[in-house]
Amino acid sequence: MAPSSSSGLTFKLHPLVIVNISDHYTRVKTQLNPPASVCATGNASNNGEGKFQQDPRVYGCVIGVQRGRTVEIFNSFELLYDPSTQTLDRSFLEKKQELYKKVFPDFYILGWYSTGSDAEEADMHIHKALMDINESPVYVLLNPAINHTQKDLPVTIYESELHVIDGIPQLIFAHTSYTIETVEAERISVDHVAHLKPSDGGSAATQLAAHLTGIHSAIKMLNSRIRVLYQYLVAMQKGDIPCENSLLRQVTSLLRRLPAMESERFHDDFLMEYSDKLLITYLAMITNCSSTMNEMVDKFNTAYDRNTRRGGRTSFM
Repeated sequence: MAPSSSSGLTFKLHPLVIVNISDHYTRVKTQLNPPASVCATGNASNNGEGKFQQDPRVYGCVIGVQRGRTVEIFNSFELLYDPSTQTLDRSFLEKKQELYKKVFPDFYILGWYSTGSDAEEADMHIHKALMDINESPVYVLLNPAINHTQKDLPVTIYESELHVIDGIPQLIFAHTSYTIETVEAERISVDHVAHLKPSDGGSAATQLAAHLTGIHSAIKMLNSRIRVLYQYLVAMQKGDIPCENSLLRQVTSLLRRLPAMESERFHDDFLMEYSDKLLITYLAMITNCSSTMNEMVDKFNTAYDRNTRRGGRTSFM
């Protein structure tokens, strides 16, 4: 078991990081272990290629800010790391870092994350590889194994400390405590995800999966019926089957219910509505700029009046 950290830093972890790591692990595990229905439709003659990888590991970077002795981890992104050769794709890392810098200029790479039950000795290789970006990176470890008796979050944060072992200085992982910090947007998102859990507590598909399955079935049925109708009309046009005027009238009535997207009236109405939306957006931007300008003028008048009272001058505006 890793020793406790003695750095004295305070760590704050946001739920978005946990959601990102869990999503990353779920996607990789699903790609490596496809469902049985998908495997059944594939080539059944591939002997030995259907072996499942039970516990794939994923890797990524965690980003955030450090204010004094407080480290706050806000977000994360994936990394391309090959554990077999212990090589890290530097170009991909630099590109992702540059993109995040444009959107979040105050965020810095604080460390990295992975999945597993405990920190391994091989994890120190990628930890040392990131020390040129952050001299003291943190390691966020998510345990994907389900433990119904565990009440705490399956997330552990490690720091690296230099200890002398058998007269040789070595870097080791030391786990540290953390707290969960949330903002309003994260609380709303987490609450929404929590309500997707089935009320019966079963491990089957969630309400979202059931809803998407229903939509997929409806679209599939509609597609099959349209295909049958199309094949029937093509056969009627070729003369393979006799023409039925009653059926053609029903098809014509059905088609007339569809919106006439190519009509001149629709085109004019669409352009008018589009122009109105652009005008409203333009007016909103002008109002926003005017409000900002008024605030700047008020601040300027306040500052200028404060400085000119001593000299006996009047206000500039």
